[in-house]
Amino acid sequence: MATTMITTIPIRTPMPHPIADGDAAALYRLIAWTSPAYPTGAFSYSHGLEWAAEDGLVPDRAALEAWVGHILEQGAGWSDAVLFAHAYRATAAGDWTALDAVADLATALRATAELALESTQQGAAFLSITRAAWPAPALDRLAQLRAGRPVPLPVAQAAAAAGAVPLPAALAAMLGALAATLVSAGVRLVPLGQTDGQRAIAHLMPVVARTTERALAAPLDDVGTAAPMVDWASMRHETQYTRLFRS
Repeated sequence: MATTMITTIPIRTPMPHPIADGDAAALYRLIAWTSPAYPTGAFSYSHGLEWAAEDGLVPDRAALEAWVGHILEQGAGWSDAVLFAHAYRATAAGDWTALDAVADLATALRATAELALESTQQGAAFLSITRAAWPAPALDRLAQLRAGRPVPLPVAQAAAAAGAVPLPAALAAMLGALAATLVSAGVRLVPLGQTDGQRAIAHLMPVVARTTERALAAPLDDVGTAAPMVDWASMRHETQYTRLFRS
């Protein structure tokens, strides 16, 4: 009589996730807030990439990955990540004086008029929409605190996430959304196919992870940028003859 052999497959314990297992509400918020469908107008900004493509600085996917990666690690992606972390912690602690100071710093750090507009208009839209759809006392307090003054995007995002989504996951998602937005602009501007766009986003994942880890440990004194070519491209974009994007 034949004997049937049964192979036992060992069960491995899953690695811990930045969002606790079963916390579907936090994950749902994160997906919604970083979705391209969230109506902040992100699709209308290129962060100077439109001029870079026009000038031949970003002619292909490799150049696009390098350009966006530099923004994430040395440009506004880095500074916004540090600001996000500190704004999140200030909101979670109810330290509204510290949150106001972070918002002032975030407003002052933009190097050009277009980049400032990009951050503050998206921040105002994010705050208004999130207060309406995902009401929270911290968002109301931020709106009162900044009445008549700009609310930069990373500060609005951080205030929404504090108490609702764990900081590491929220910060990684914010940086990932920035990368995806800029790659989407590059797909239209270079131009590239959709597959190359997804390849670029996949290749930028380690950059997002590194920047997230660094920003979580960075003091506020470490905020700043070293991306002069991005700033220059933004300045040139202000007088570019034909434009699809607002920055």
